[in-house]
Amino acid sequence: MAKTSMKKMLEAGVHFGHRSRFWHPKMERYIYGTRNGVHIINLEKTLPMFNDVLNYASKTAAAGGSILFVGTKRAATDIIKEEAIRCGMPYVNHRWLGGMMTNYKTIKASIKRLKDLEFLAEENFTQFGKKEALMMTREMEKLERSLGGIKDLGGIP
Repeated sequence: MAKTSMKKMLEAGVHFGHRSRFWHPKMERYIYGTRNGVHIINLEKTLPMFNDVLNYASKTAAAGGSILFVGTKRAATDIIKEEAIRCGMPYVNHRWLGGMMTNYKTIKASIKRLKDLEFLAEENFTQFGKKEALMMTREMEKLERSLGGIKDLGGIP
């Protein structure tokens, strides 16, 4: 299956963690040290686990399963969206909404609202006034930003 090397991980900057004041004590064994207020992740411990996850993801995708791509940082949003669309997988690239996995019933209602608004937008909101159409357009843009990547998801991935 797919493999990656420590050299590739270093080139990608995987070893840079969060600021040293934002950390969880259970992650201490994976932290190599601190430099300029940023934790340095121990790649010797990370590499085998990363390869295990990579193999699992490859097997899941090959078996026809779905993998949810998540990247909410500004630098990653466009890449996450492009690659998820290229693979035909769901993605979250703006903000992780609470209950997205644990309360899917509520999220499903919001997805239904988004699809209804998209259907109305195809008709250019002709039966509504200017203000109502503007409010619906804004709501649709907000829902599209948060739920656009998972609107075709049938259930929890």
